[in-house]
Amino acid sequence: MPDIMSKEQRSKTMSKIRAKSKLEDIFASALWKRGIRFRRNVRKLKGTPDIAIKKYKIVIFVDSCFWHVCPVHFKRPKSNQEFWDKKFKRNVERDREIDSYYKEAGWNVKHVWEHEIRGDLEATVDDTVAFINHAKKDL
Repeated sequence: MPDIMSKEQRSKTMSKIRAKSKLEDIFASALWKRGIRFRRNVRKLKGTPDIAIKKYKIVIFVDSCFWHVCPVHFKRPKSNQEFWDKKFKRNVERDREIDSYYKEAGWNVKHVWEHEIRGDLEATVDDTVAFINHAKKDL
């Protein structure tokens, strides 16, 4: 099914989407309260990581269960499946490309799923802090 908007209309609509989600705000706030200092949505880094600590070469991505095809919670849309399949396939490919880029450059990459934050924020933050501390020791 073709897009119902012109290319210009779609571009204008997509430009209004903000870089930060409420879920990212909750997670970042919890990390900040634990004394972890970082930058958010660093556009100069490939893939615009949600959280970046350049000093220790750490990037963290907060992945939505829908857009990043969570193996636990993803539900495929029933309409316009050809479009969505192509979209989701590209999202997953892009995630892999970005992970490879950072790993080849010696960075530490972590993905945090939406359901992990919603399910047990404290455990997710504990796990992330442990990941950051481990990455710091490796330098």
